[in-house]
Formats: sequence, structure tokens, C-alpha cells
Amino acid sequence: MALPVPNPRAMLADRGYDSDSFRQDLLLRGILPIIPPRKGRTAPQKTDWRRYQDRNRIERMFNRLKQMRRIATRYDTTRLLCLS
Repeated sequence: MALPVPNPRAMLADRGYDSDSFRQDLLLRGILPIIPPRKGRTAPQKTDWRRYQDRNRIERMFNRLKQMRRIATRYDTTRLLCLS
């Protein structure tokens, strides 16, 4: 199914996605990578830390939803029908 989804303007990711090839692929697609550099990187990349804070807010929201078990999983009891 082909859905008309617009390209995102930016991608918020953690340090695990910090690689030159990944950043280059995003830039070729017109997506701004907002990824903090790894600690061992020889040439650190610039990061927009204000935008990166949005990633933390999103992760906290999903964490709260996961902690609410009623939303994450439903434990409804249903009657099993035996056809014999």
C-alpha cells in the first residue's frame, strides 16, 4: 500500500546512529540529522541540543504509556467456546 507520506524535515536519534554513512544518507534525502556525536569520534559533529530535547520528551511519553498496563496490554477474560 503506497501512502502519501511527506518526508520528515529532521531525524532525532541517539548516539548509536552516529555514523558518517548514515548522516550522509539522511542529508541526501533532505533530512537534517540531529544525532549527538559518539564520545570516541575524532571530528565531532554539531548537534542542535534544543531539538534533541524533544527526543527525550517523546521517549518519556512512551515510557509512561508502557507503565500503564491497561493501555499496553489488555487482560480481559473471555469465555472459551468449545465446539464438540
